[in-house]
Amino acid sequence: MQEAVNAAYRAGEPSTIAILPGTYTGTVLIPAGTPPLTVYGAGRPGEVRLEFQVDATLTPAAWAALVNADGRYAEGDPAWPMFQACANRTSATAGLCATVVWSQSPGLKLKNLTITNTLLDTVDRGTHQALALRTDADRTQLEAMRLIGRQDTFMANADDVARIARVSVRDSYIEGDTDFVFGRAAAVFERTRFHLVSSRKASGGVVFAPNTDPHFPYGFLVTHSLITADNGYAAAPTGYLGRAWDQGASATGYLPGVTPNGQLVIRDSLIGAGFNAVTPWAPAATTSRPFTTSVEAGRDLDDVTTNRLWEYRNLGPDVR
Repeated sequence: MQEAVNAAYRAGEPSTIAILPGTYTGTVLIPAGTPPLTVYGAGRPGEVRLEFQVDATLTPAAWAALVNADGRYAEGDPAWPMFQACANRTSATAGLCATVVWSQSPGLKLKNLTITNTLLDTVDRGTHQALALRTDADRTQLEAMRLIGRQDTFMANADDVARIARVSVRDSYIEGDTDFVFGRAAAVFERTRFHLVSSRKASGGVVFAPNTDPHFPYGFLVTHSLITADNGYAAAPTGYLGRAWDQGASATGYLPGVTPNGQLVIRDSLIGAGFNAVTPWAPAATTSRPFTTSVEAGRDLDDVTTNRLWEYRNLGPDVR
């Protein structure tokens, strides 16, 4: 698929890539500057599979050797700067470069595909970020997609903190166990199933982890969707719907108005068994900031001293 993306970039006009049923192994980088691109599976979502096993704990050099073992990224190719930016990181680990498909291009549409980071349960329950899909740009559309991983399955991101990246997700399935839908995009999820699994992490899993800029009023909206957990969580309901991601504040602690303050609304949806009914929101990632909010009439929904995580008009066995 990388060759097709390179060809679409060089064509300089909107393009469509159709992928025949099968399993395709390796990463795909869609660089900024790619004209609006549609990639769809010519079959059911489960019949067209993009897969790779990559762990954020790898060093940048090990990441580069792994993802480019077949030479799919070469100097002069459109995606070469993306590849080099990760390969030459000065950090100890590859971090959020550890993704199967990564797009920096506005106007991307993905449809009828399964994207899986196959690291899955091959590692312990520790911090093993392993993304299936990362999108950084505006006007991203996902439809009839299956995104499967464990920690950090789908990153709906904005690569420029000063601008909003809009993402639409419809009629899809997303699976994981830790912060598996996260990022700072303004994302709307409709008729989508989010499934928390216990095969690697038997307790305390988290579905959403937005890191919305504190100056932006909208982060994630989940509507007319289904949030479920597997039998392990149904037997011991310790799952969390979400938590804020206080990105960048590990040394300073949460700084009101400076640190991201994740925003999320779950409404008109069905929440299944397995989630903590008393405390559905976990302390923030990075800082462990305790969840706190106001329920007073006339409250400021964007108060930077409190959380912006909300539920409205949902159904389910533990919804009150």
